[in-house]
Amino acid sequence: MIIFFGGRMRKKIVAGNWKMNMDLDQTTALINEIKLNLGKEVEGVEIIVCPPFTSLVTARELLQNSFISLGAQNMSQHSEGAYTGEVSGKMLKSAGCKYVILGHSERRHFFLENDMLINAKLKAALKENLIPIVCVGETEAEREAGHTDAVVTRQINGVLHTLSSDILRNVIIAYEPVWAIGTGKNATPEQANEIHHLIRELLCKNYDRSIADSVHILYGGSVNANNALSIFLQPEIDGGLIGGASLKSDSFCAIVRAAASAGKSK
Repeated sequence: MIIFFGGRMRKKIVAGNWKMNMDLDQTTALINEIKLNLGKEVEGVEIIVCPPFTSLVTARELLQNSFISLGAQNMSQHSEGAYTGEVSGKMLKSAGCKYVILGHSERRHFFLENDMLINAKLKAALKENLIPIVCVGETEAEREAGHTDAVVTRQINGVLHTLSSDILRNVIIAYEPVWAIGTGKNATPEQANEIHHLIRELLCKNYDRSIADSVHILYGGSVNANNALSIFLQPEIDGGLIGGASLKSDSFCAIVRAAASAGKSK
């Protein structure tokens, strides 16, 4: 269908989620700096930038003939119609997007998105041949109550509801503990890897081992230039969904280089 990285030697992925930051001039400056600072040493990493909607076309033009892919931060579950303020998957494709982030904790928290809605968006994205990066993760209260495994399991089952094996191969999962997003707190590499393992075993149970081993699972939550390598060296962690550190070229490029180093060490 779209792509299949596949196998235990999964390619490392680093996706920058710019959130509601960067106007057109800032978008131009940041992308040009990233392109200038990254070279052949990171060719083994799939690099993605996800600007706000208003910068997508500008970003597409700047990324032409580069090794960096374009993604969006959200989309509607509807293909078209009277949905003021919404953006469809078809629109994202026409703007040059290859990826789209779905179900980020900020969408769940501020806009009350639930697993059923995210599942509908996921199916709509796949219908347009967009590669979804679908997010799951527990809050601090849920973690302290010992509910992490149950919450993540419920979210995975909900967002992937009725997806076939062939379709799942084209989905990227991002584990983002809500308590670590933008807080400076971070799950230890071992803690993050444990939940990634839980997700992969859940995929194995619901599908099969070959499918589970083919799916990329990214980590997100205060990843920075200092901790990226130790996180990416974990066997179940296939890269990162990067927030604040993706807004500065030096920190984002350092994280990409860490992913390249981790990929070469496996």
